[in-house]
Amino acid sequence: MVLAQLGTSISRALQQMSNATIIDEKVLNECLNEITRALLQSDVQFKLVRDMQTNIKKIVNLDDLAAGHNKRKIIQQAIFNELCKMLDPGKPSFTPKKAKPSVVMFVGLQGSGKTTTCTKYAYYHQKKGWRPSLVCADTFRAGAFDQLKQNATKAKIPFYGSYTESDPVKIAVEGVERFKKENCDLIIVDTSGRHKQEAALFEEMRQVSEATKPDLVIFVMDSSIGQAAFDQAQAFKQSVSVGAVIVTKMDGHAKGGGALSAVAATKSPVIFIGTGEHMDEFEVFDVKPFVSRLLGMGDWSGFMDKIQEVVPMDQQPELLQKLSEGNFTLRIMYEQFQNIMKMGPISQVFSMLPGFSAELMPKGREKESSAKIKRYMTMMDSMTNEELDSSNPKLMNESRMMRIARGCGRQLIEVMEMMEEYKRLAKIWSKMKGLKIPKKGDMSALSRNMNAQNMSKVLPPQMLKQIGGMGGLQNLMKQMGSTKDMMGMFGGGDK
Repeated sequence: MVLAQLGTSISRALQQMSNATIIDEKVLNECLNEITRALLQSDVQFKLVRDMQTNIKKIVNLDDLAAGHNKRKIIQQAIFNELCKMLDPGKPSFTPKKAKPSVVMFVGLQGSGKTTTCTKYAYYHQKKGWRPSLVCADTFRAGAFDQLKQNATKAKIPFYGSYTESDPVKIAVEGVERFKKENCDLIIVDTSGRHKQEAALFEEMRQVSEATKPDLVIFVMDSSIGQAAFDQAQAFKQSVSVGAVIVTKMDGHAKGGGALSAVAATKSPVIFIGTGEHMDEFEVFDVKPFVSRLLGMGDWSGFMDKIQEVVPMDQQPELLQKLSEGNFTLRIMYEQFQNIMKMGPISQVFSMLPGFSAELMPKGREKESSAKIKRYMTMMDSMTNEELDSSNPKLMNESRMMRIARGCGRQLIEVMEMMEEYKRLAKIWSKMKGLKIPKKGDMSALSRNMNAQNMSKVLPPQMLKQIGGMGGLQNLMKQMGSTKDMMGMFGGGDK
């Protein structure tokens, strides 16, 4: 989970405040001090943290609040807003358009994961319907072209580079011209990595930028460099017009807050974060959902976008019909497990659920959870059609479970454990019975019928409690916004 340690500390501070009988100055100060400590430990700049604390105290004047006000909600809202303000430069970056050629140039330090990030960026847009291509204008680092070639081939993305040409400007211009002729609508140029002291390499970067006239320059930053990121980002911004930032290696560094806050201070928006080495470990960075996840409030829009990606449009009416009927079979469980495996790393997916905290998915448990899902699917592969399509758990008697265990080479107790998981999920699924299905039969239309009452039915009690019960859920849905955001929750809305 991204910045799990910071998120856990902030969630704990808010929880302690919520548990207090009376919210007074002492409770507020203790909560803010705990959050301040967590942010400073995560390497967020001291000035930003101090300003945030001052602003919250101005907003939350306990003496001026009438007795009827919900002080907890006002404090939580103020913390949410100030964290968003800290990470939001207040201006959007350039967004490429399909069927219109856009040139995107990547710059960054050596070792920041720039070449891998180029491919991830291309792969992300390829899945969304763009025709991306990659140009290797990094002639400084030995093996750069080989790495880009290998990544691009694996992701089935066209690429251009040279083993013999040493002039990066020439390679960049030739690559861009070639892919424009081939009607690629997203041409990504990878440049040589550098340090802010390397004047010659900065000059080369300027020349590549002048020759290719990129629509967007993306600065790739390693999250582990913490507050040093500020000077580095400034140096790049002075040389080329940095329009956006991608922060990498957010999976293993508790001090990623330094990079995020330093980037925000340079007024360049973060557009993606890299959370691992694999192609799908790459998340769109959206300030509100990110802060919501830090506070343990989840990111419904991100979660449902992932569901939209793995459930094709033609299968959505069928899935929604099954939801409204409330009959949960083992075959449906199998299909949903398949969808979960397609969504990417389990910890990343779970972190989008309200009430999720690092304690529920300790580091290193991701593989264990994935293995368990695969094990359950193997057991279901040994079942008959009758067993898979029945919604009656009594059908699965001991003799049937013993046959399944022998068929898949597992222990009887493991099959019994899987059946307990099935019963638990069936209980949640049954609560959706009678849900009004829109005529269109798609998930985006369903979102209009969703409200806090419906959501509370499907959330586990522990999660509902962590976000403050029904009141907290209503507040969350209000915060995460409006019809457009709620449509995004089910994969609809504007893209």
